[in-house]
Amino acid sequence: MKSQKVKTIFILSIVLLLFFSVINVYISYVRMSHTVEESIANQSLESAKSIAASIDVETYQKFLDNPVKNEYYREIEFFLNDAREKLGSLYVYTLEIDNPKVSKTMILAHSGEIASLKDYPIGYACTVPEEQVKKAYEGQTYITEVLNDPGYGDYLSVGAPIKNEDDKILGYLGIDTSAYTINQIKEAAVKRNILILIFNGAFIFIVLGSFLFMQRWYQREVTQEVGHTEDTYQTEIRTLITSVSSLRHDFSNHILVLHGLLKIGQSDKAFQYASSLFKEVETVESLKVDIDHPGLSILLQTKKIAAQNHRIDIGIAISPVSFERIKTTDLIIILSNLIDNAMDATIELPEGERKITIECSSNNTHYLFKVMNTGPEVCNKELIFKQGHSTKKEVQGKVRGQGLFIVKEVVNSYNGKITIESSAESETTAIVEIPIK
Repeated sequence: MKSQKVKTIFILSIVLLLFFSVINVYISYVRMSHTVEESIANQSLESAKSIAASIDVETYQKFLDNPVKNEYYREIEFFLNDAREKLGSLYVYTLEIDNPKVSKTMILAHSGEIASLKDYPIGYACTVPEEQVKKAYEGQTYITEVLNDPGYGDYLSVGAPIKNEDDKILGYLGIDTSAYTINQIKEAAVKRNILILIFNGAFIFIVLGSFLFMQRWYQREVTQEVGHTEDTYQTEIRTLITSVSSLRHDFSNHILVLHGLLKIGQSDKAFQYASSLFKEVETVESLKVDIDHPGLSILLQTKKIAAQNHRIDIGIAISPVSFERIKTTDLIIILSNLIDNAMDATIELPEGERKITIECSSNNTHYLFKVMNTGPEVCNKELIFKQGHSTKKEVQGKVRGQGLFIVKEVVNSYNGKITIESSAESETTAIVEIPIK
């Protein structure tokens, strides 16, 4: 079931990856095409302004006074055709705009490829859209989109006013650029920028690929952390169960002894035995640990019971600190491993010499955790933090040398430090410092 979900998520991720890649490439292509078209239109408009400013306005005015195909018409036509050839445009022409709806073509320069244009009449209605005609009527320049004209082909049109010396508008200079020419420029631009389009598509793959990689990495880290935490809690639960079982077994034995003494009439001895048991009950009652931190309280309660079972004298000093800057799971991992190591070392000594002291406190900058125990001296204080290294006896089926390695990993994750102080006088102290900020 889990593998099926992972497979579904993976397939969905690939589909989304391809979808966004295609969308990204398409948007890039459309944006590039629009930019090319806009650039051509602006360039054509600048050319129209230049030609309109260069035209012989006196000759053009004489033509307007008598709009027929005379010598003035031919002179302006020659000028416009020369400009058309230099620009490589489809048409260059002049317009008369005397109303805001329809313009009239006065002089048209063309390539001559369209036979019907050879006798193009003066004052024929032009195909410039009404929106652009209105702009021209108001004295503005204009730019159209690519127009679809079945008679004269598809083209983009621009227009600029022709003014005389008195700044009076005599007409408009129009330039039409073939859609075929525009498409050729677009194709050339796409070819030049194909690497950018490919990069845009690849970038989406890289981003989503990185996301999937980070997700898998995060899941692996979480799984590892949960594994450490689960191992710690299982160990503590097993210790608690063992301690409770031991207390229950001892309690049963005590009851049997009391029952036997009373049965044979030895009430005085039974009273003495009960008195000794009372002292032991007081000892058990003293195991209660009064700490505000629930996780830490349960841990130390469990460890204190385990210490009693092993006849270890354990002392606990906890400052009234919440330790809120450390996750409870990490706090348990650090202290449980340090206390377990201390117990393992202390058990090797005779009962009267077994002693452990646990201190948890803080100052203005750090949390401080100290676990002191009597026991053999630790000679190599650096080697003990390496994974797999252990000073304990090998036990079949049990992995050794993981505790302090895990503790160091957790401490390092908080930019803290752990040190081991050990002396020949059979006393070892593990000190953990974790920055509060």
